Parts: sequence; C-alpha cells; structure tokens
Amino acid sequence: MDQTKLGIGTRLQHTQHGPGVIAGVKYATYIISFINVGIKEIDKTDPQLDEIIPENVTEEIETHSEVEKSLLKILRLWGGITEMVPLGDRWKNGIMLLQPADKTQKPKEIPIDIFFHKIVMLRDRLRVLEQHINAHKTLSDEDKVALQQYITRVYGSLTTFNVLFKNKEHWFVGEKGSKED
Repeated sequence: MDQTKLGIGTRLQHTQHGPGVIAGVKYATYIISFINVGIKEIDKTDPQLDEIIPENVTEEIETHSEVEKSLLKILRLWGGITEMVPLGDRWKNGIMLLQPADKTQKPKEIPIDIFFHKIVMLRDRLRVLEQHINAHKTLSDEDKVALQQYITRVYGSLTTFNVLFKNKEHWFVGEKGSKED
C-alpha cells in the first residue's frame, strides 16, 4: 500500500495506537486522531500504519461531508476541542435582563454573549456525555437507549435558546426534530 498519498478523513489502524482518522497532512507526516490515545503525528512511511478500507462503501453512501462530520465528532470527543458557535447578529453586545416580580428588588443584567457561551458549553458537555454513554463498555443496549432518551428530552427543553444561535445547524433538537430526520 502506498500510504504516502492518503488524505484527511482516511481511516487508519496503527499497531501500537489502534484505530484513528487523518486530521492533517504534512510533507512527511500525518496528524492522526486516534480513538484510544488522542492526536499524534506519525511518519507517512511508518510500517505499523495501515489504511482501513470500509467494506460495501461507495461514494454515494459516504460523502465527504459525512467524513467531515465523523472527524469533527472524533476530535470533539478525544481532543477536547470545542466548536466556535456564532451568536446571532441581533444579540451581539446585548444584555439579558432578569426582572423580579417584586419591583422593590433590583433587576439582574447579564451580557448575552456570556449567557450564550454557557449555553454552548452546556450543549458541548451534553454531546460528550452522549458519546461516553454510546461508547460505554458495560452498559447494555437497553440502558444506552434509556439514557439517550433522557438526553434527547434535555435537548428538547433547551430548544427555547435556539433563537440565540446564528446558524440553524447549531440548534438544539429534541424528540420532534429527531423524528423528522
């Protein structure tokens, strides 16, 4: 196998590090995100490196965008990488005002970008929790499904905050949204 011409998104198996995906390409090395050990820079001619060829996969089945989504999922899970999520333009530099019903008490002002950052972090942590549940070795499939349903309901409860996101692909999607997909 000529492994010096592989591209980003290529799945690999390394004898020492296990399975991984090419996240970057340099002149003589690949930057590989390994499931078990994180991101490593490996020489392109490393004899311990083999390409994983998925069976029964055609270009129609696996598109580049699916590979990118898969790679991002791996990087988020194992690299501690958080996605840059833009705040909707109309909310930039805005203030969220929490007004108590008792008018004698002072309202609380919170910059929307700080509140938005906390919402995005909550979403990212839910995604990591979801991935840990799905990858858990001792949970039964029934337990995984039950826990996954709770997470889906949490996403549904958070859909109120979708108005803050600039791009729809960053929105929380609950049970109704997942049924449409």
